[in-house]
Amino acid sequence: MSEINPYEPADAKSKPTTDSGPLSDQYNMRFLGLICFVAAMGGLLFGYDWVVIGGAKPFYEPYFEISDSPLLQGWAMSSALVGCLVGAVVSGILADRLGRKRLLILSGFLFTLSAIGTALSSDFTWFNLFRLIGGGGIGLASNLSPMYIAEISPAATRGRFVSINQLTIVVGILAAQLVNMMIAQEVSDNATVEMIRQSWNGTDGWRWMFAAETVPAAAFFLLMFFVPESPRWLIKDGQNDRARGVLAKVGGEAYAKAEVDDIQQTLGQEEISQVHYSDLLESKVLKILALGVFLAVFQQWCGINVIFNYAQEIFAAAGYGVGAIMFNIVITGIVNLVFTFVAIFTVDKFGRRGLMLLGSGGLAIIYAILGASYYSETRGVFMLVLVVSAIACYAMSLAPVTWVVISEIFPNRIRGAAVAVSVFSLWLACTALTFSYPLLNQALGVHGTFWLYGAVCLLGFFVIFWKLPETKGKSLEQIEREIIS
Repeated sequence: MSEINPYEPADAKSKPTTDSGPLSDQYNMRFLGLICFVAAMGGLLFGYDWVVIGGAKPFYEPYFEISDSPLLQGWAMSSALVGCLVGAVVSGILADRLGRKRLLILSGFLFTLSAIGTALSSDFTWFNLFRLIGGGGIGLASNLSPMYIAEISPAATRGRFVSINQLTIVVGILAAQLVNMMIAQEVSDNATVEMIRQSWNGTDGWRWMFAAETVPAAAFFLLMFFVPESPRWLIKDGQNDRARGVLAKVGGEAYAKAEVDDIQQTLGQEEISQVHYSDLLESKVLKILALGVFLAVFQQWCGINVIFNYAQEIFAAAGYGVGAIMFNIVITGIVNLVFTFVAIFTVDKFGRRGLMLLGSGGLAIIYAILGASYYSETRGVFMLVLVVSAIACYAMSLAPVTWVVISEIFPNRIRGAAVAVSVFSLWLACTALTFSYPLLNQALGVHGTFWLYGAVCLLGFFVIFWKLPETKGKSLEQIEREIIS
């Protein structure tokens, strides 16, 4: 199979350049757009696989007769998360050895296998096994998709292209919500567990919710064969000619030569084709790794995912009934999508640091007001406006920009391992957030819980202000020199 190559761009040798290569209008944007979109399909499957189980939950639980077992219910909901952690570890071990492309192909295969296997499962053990496999795909894709996009994108457009990965995650979430809504047949509020188990939803409907993922998963698996390997990994692996060919398709021969020379300067000759995990413990690298881990954990512990995971409880506490809650959830999904576009069009203009500060500071203020409103038992539209404002603030800042920063701040020679550590930390933080909310809500109340998240956001604001450098418009090699020095 030949790699994606819509057309060869004219040589950029005589064209105006910036410090990081040709101006953005000199790049082969069609080629970049295609390969970045294919890589970002990993994000779409990540979002779909993560959310689809919520819609299927009321139906597979009666089928597997676990409706009276909180332990088994929790395992069904979290088995994919265990797979995520395994996938992140595997990615960290193999990404710098095997490259990005082969592991993304593996991710597509795991998503496809999981979708088919989960849909056909007649036994609870097999159901969870295939959910674990799908989680492995999520762990690989959430690590490698943004990293791959960052490594192939020019500095001037890198933020925009990496943000596409977050956009596809949001699209995947909405797709899962829509598929669940279209497949599920209406069930009476008075229906018993046995009635649900014997209904079409309980026997076959929930299976189609998982099976619907097969189409995009198989497309991702097949299309990844046509995508070139990351040029930065190719150079690290000693395949300079292949790297130069990929970069020439991006910006012309002059751009390719300059990029190859620049990348080689950040890799000592003894480091070619080698992975030194001990490098993660070097004092300068360890400081960057600590920053990456903090940002990954902060993206989760800023608290916004609680709104998505526990929307029913949060809106019920604001005085909404069941019908209004479902409508409000749709509104939050639409707002999440719209403001992700805002991030895509601003991250390369306003910069990463500015948007991260806006997001953390904005959420701290909104949570302070939201907590006070819950404390005073405010009800109605005002509470919906506050929740939607928090989601909008997150969607245009911390959600996409965290992935951008994590994918670009680490040195070339250990980027795969360092990103994997950060993503592993993100999934651990996600687990802790998800399981701790009911306990925090019980101990502190809804108002106290949001005040706690507000305090976390305030802490994040100051860490970002003091520690995060601006990376807008800089090549990965320039960022590495500035941060490591």
